[in-house]
This record gives sequence, C-alpha cells and structure tokens, in this order.
Amino acid sequence: MIEENKKIVDNFGRAHTYLRISLTDRCNLRCFYCMPEEGIELIEKPNIMSLEEIIALAGKFRDLGVDTIRLTGGEPLVRKNFGYLVEELAKLGVTLKITTNGIMLDKYLDLFQKIGLRKINLSLDTLDKAKSVFITKRDYFERIMKNLEKALEMDMEVKLNIVLIKGVNDNEINDFIELTKHKNLTIKFIEFMPFKGNKWDWSKGVGKQEILDLISKRFGNIDELKNPPHSTSSNFKVDGHVGSFAIVSTITSPFCDECNRIRVTADGKMLNCLFANSETDLLTPLRNGEQMDDIIINAIKTKKYSRDGMDVKMDADHYEKNRSMISIGG
Repeated sequence: MIEENKKIVDNFGRAHTYLRISLTDRCNLRCFYCMPEEGIELIEKPNIMSLEEIIALAGKFRDLGVDTIRLTGGEPLVRKNFGYLVEELAKLGVTLKITTNGIMLDKYLDLFQKIGLRKINLSLDTLDKAKSVFITKRDYFERIMKNLEKALEMDMEVKLNIVLIKGVNDNEINDFIELTKHKNLTIKFIEFMPFKGNKWDWSKGVGKQEILDLISKRFGNIDELKNPPHSTSSNFKVDGHVGSFAIVSTITSPFCDECNRIRVTADGKMLNCLFANSETDLLTPLRNGEQMDDIIINAIKTKKYSRDGMDVKMDADHYEKNRSMISIGG
C-alpha cells in the first residue's frame, strides 16, 4: 500500500499514475508537424538516459503509484537493445504501452505478446502512399501497413494516431472510419497542436465538431461511448462497426480536468504537461544517488491546471519556448 504522502498528487488533487517515457529523440521519419524543417539539435549521448537509468527511474515512479507506462520517442523502436529494456520494464508489474510509427514493429510483436504488451498506438496520418511520403519525407508506407495488419492478426489492441491538418489529410477522415467497419481497431483523430518550429496556426486545424459532422453525414448514427477514467479523448462508435474512433480535442475542448499524466524526456527531464515551459532534472540526482521521491512529488506541485496556463488560447510566446514535439516524446 502506497502512503498518501508518497503519491504524485498536484495542487488540484489529481493523482498522477500514468508515465510517458521518451527513449530517444531520434526517429526514422521526418513528419513536418513533429520535426522542424531545420531539424533539431540532438541530445548528446552522455546526456541520454541509459537503459539501466530508465529502468531505475520507472521503478521509482512505480513505487510512487504509477501503474501505466507508455514508451515513446522520437521512435522508441530505434533505441539500441530495446528488447532488453522492454522485458525489464515488464517485470515492474505495470501496464506497458507503446507509441510507434510501425516501421520496425514486426521485429518486436512476438516479444510484445510474450511479455503482455498489447496496447499499441501506431502513428499513421494517411492511407495514401504518395501523401505518406510527403508527410514523413520517407517511403515506408507499405511496410507500415503490413505491420499494422500483422498486429491486428495477433489480436493486439491497436489505435491509429492521425494528426488532422486541413488541406493535407482532412479529406481522409471517412476513409479511416471505413477501416473500423470490419477491423477491431480504434481510429484516434488528434487536433493539430502547436510546438516549437511546426508553424502552427488553427486555420490548419480540424475541430472535434467538424469531425463528428463529417462522419455522421457519411455513416449516419454515431454512438458516444463511455470514456475510461482520465481519458484524453472522446470516444465513439459508428452503428454496426466492429472498431471505434476517438477524438483528442486539445485545442477546441481541452480534457485537463482529470489529467494523470507525467512525461520524462530522453535526457531525464520531467514535464508536468505536454506544453510545459519548465522541466525538472531527474537524471542528475539519479546519477548522484540522491533520494528521488521528494524531487518528483515536489515537481508535480508546480503543475498548472490546464495546458500549462494557456487556459483561453494557445500563445506562441509560450509554446515556442518549449521543445519541439519530437524531443518531448508525444
């Protein structure tokens, strides 16, 4: 039983039980909404958490009440000795999840099945090969689609992450919904969000209500599903379809009330929010053998209620000071 004063609780009474760990800021794709055109200054190797440090830090969070860990990047599967890492993390007794672009997924699906990692978010912004090359600056589309089918055949719980951008892929919303007719997966539409260097403005965005209107016009009745606790999305299902869909409405309808998420970057910095201006260094005290509980517990007390204080509108002076999406870890 975890003592109440040893839980990660912010000043709004929100207990934080969900940890996202970025394993690397490297990626084998160059999606323009994630990676700035000029690239990023990669973290130097000595400043990247070692596998042992990731395992140790994850254990400390587990001891403070974290019961779910999602592995992110960059692209987490490019991390050297990833298989060893995920096997060790599975021993912590938490629910393991991963977000991946799917390129290397076939190398690890058997291992995932062995250790019980079944929840996979696969980033796939288009069903069109030519458009995929335009968005990602790489040609891996057929490989990704093949790996998606393999994951579904193995009965993995797959969600497709689709960042919607007007004039780029918004005309494919119903094509993605069509996949749910016979496939047991979740289509997860994500509103275009602002990060350093991604040239965001909301004129490129597609909002929650617009998405619902487009889907209902084509498919008819939509059932609103009960959202699980702390859900970052609103969840729906088209009548008669096997799969479902979800909308992450960070811009038009923020979901911060029940937030239970913490992020740790590949260089061991703790972020209280995806849009956080401030970071807490965990790697240095970990390497120095310091007691970590109070550092983590005190860090969460600085968390703001919603979008790191951008309660009314997204402020470029705020988010342009932050890291780019690829170096935050999704």
